[in-house]
Amino acid sequence: MTPGIRPLIAGNWKMHGTLAEASRLAEGVKGGATGADLLVCPPFLHIPGVVSALRGSSVAVGGQDCHAAAKGAHTGDVSAAMLCDAGATHVILGHSERRADHGETDADVRAKAESALAAGLTPIVCVGETEDQRLAGEAEHVVEAQLAGSLPDGFAEAGGVVAYEPVWAIGTGRTPTEDDIAAIHGAMRRALVGRFGKPAEATRLLYGGSVKPGNAVAILALPHVDGALVGGASLVAADFLAIAQAAG
Repeated sequence: MTPGIRPLIAGNWKMHGTLAEASRLAEGVKGGATGADLLVCPPFLHIPGVVSALRGSSVAVGGQDCHAAAKGAHTGDVSAAMLCDAGATHVILGHSERRADHGETDADVRAKAESALAAGLTPIVCVGETEDQRLAGEAEHVVEAQLAGSLPDGFAEAGGVVAYEPVWAIGTGRTPTEDDIAAIHGAMRRALVGRFGKPAEATRLLYGGSVKPGNAVAILALPHVDGALVGGASLVAADFLAIAQAAG
């Protein structure tokens, strides 16, 4: 953890659940008291219902993606302004599943982050290497290049968040070693401070990739790990809250 930074535990619900299930999950998360900020990111359709279920709590709601354009003929897409209108305060951008399944480039992610900032959303920009890149010793280089290409000017000053998610660890149950996580997070901090200066000292750097209650304490204790972006474990309220309690 970085001294002076309040941790953020974000749940990426991906494409799971009906509205009724999402509302029940939100109710389960709502009662948890932790020393971390909590954020849940349900499917687009469920955002208003989850916002309603969480009313009166401190748990924030985010989207899982947004289009770079403010409006237009983009069938099936959702703008940053639409997310705000639905009650979202954050948006996940550049997740490896979007980069792989939809061919999103760093330039695409940067444009979406610019749109999110313009609409008043906090972007959570994801970066991470493949297993082949790690085995080739290129992990830090790949992540630093993604940061350079994916983050717009003003990102740190606006409170943008970065999530490191090694592609090979997402949904596999595998995680890097604690030393590997610390090395990447340290490299990210140096790269961000080198570009944005002092504001980047307070940029929250999340770790994601098979985060569970059983490994959360060790991961969240590492230098420059300021929270977690949680996938599968965020679909169980007790597990998500246990991870959050490990941060507090």
